[in-house]
Amino acid sequence: MFIPLTDTVAVAGQIAPADLAAAAAAGFVHVVNNRPDDEEPGQPNGDAIQAATVAAGLSYTALPVDHRGVTMDHIDAMAAVLAAATGPVLAFCRSGTRSANLWALTEAKRGGDADAIIAACAQGRFDVSGMRSALVSLKPA
Repeated sequence: MFIPLTDTVAVAGQIAPADLAAAAAAGFVHVVNNRPDDEEPGQPNGDAIQAATVAAGLSYTALPVDHRGVTMDHIDAMAAVLAAATGPVLAFCRSGTRSANLWALTEAKRGGDADAIIAACAQGRFDVSGMRSALVSLKPA
């Protein structure tokens, strides 16, 4: 269910409020919701996920990425979450792909090596190799 990209970041497809206790038991301290509300009928809304996250003792950030894709605001906000986190972070969306893409771009902007980022995502079954030029261009000089 939780797909590790690094020792401190994992992604997941849509989670349910009942999954937050498992996230806490797995050691996560923060949950990032990358899914907009009402994207698909029947998905739990962000308020329900947030309430279950807090009830499980975790912190929560809503950072929805819609059909327009990842923006620099998303990257900066995700970087702030990762910098402030006191332990592992779980990010989720519909399938995990948007969350993996956002992590990859954020990690590049934080100075990560493009090849290492691509490899980390590939281990989690996400192919971000097509973003290689963006990953390289985001890396600080």
